[in-house]
Amino acid sequence: MTQQIEIGQAVPDFTLPGSNGKQVSLSQYRGQKVVIYFYPKDMTPGCTQEACDFRDYHGDFAKYNAVVLGISPDDLKRHGKFVEKHELPFTLLSDTEHEVAELFGVWQLKKMYGREYYGIVRSTFLIDENGLLAKEWRSVKVKGHTEEVLAAVKGE
Repeated sequence: MTQQIEIGQAVPDFTLPGSNGKQVSLSQYRGQKVVIYFYPKDMTPGCTQEACDFRDYHGDFAKYNAVVLGISPDDLKRHGKFVEKHELPFTLLSDTEHEVAELFGVWQLKKMYGREYYGIVRSTFLIDENGLLAKEWRSVKVKGHTEEVLAAVKGE
């Protein structure tokens, strides 16, 4: 497995298909702050809550020159339904091969009901205007998380 990115390091550019129907590259947001949040699955309770929290604060992130991108292993069709159902104003990226999740070290062995499987560990990363990793939140609990990320974007 590759060495994961550390705070202060440049985040390697990546390109994934987006729910906006375009290929989305990290480099196209240079000059803006980028909030990337990794989540396990569209339409599940925790992931829906997190997406709706980012939706509700979308205008606040925009005020501070920050773009929000959600990444999960779901395909574009499922992302499209999720965006439409919850009126998400930001792009969801489809990481079906979990390459970007592995780059950030969030594709890990998980256990649920005694079963082991690989999946996304809910995590969020803040990338600064120069493409450097500014802050990370790993193994995120959804409640209050968006406010914490927004505070970091504001520089609080």
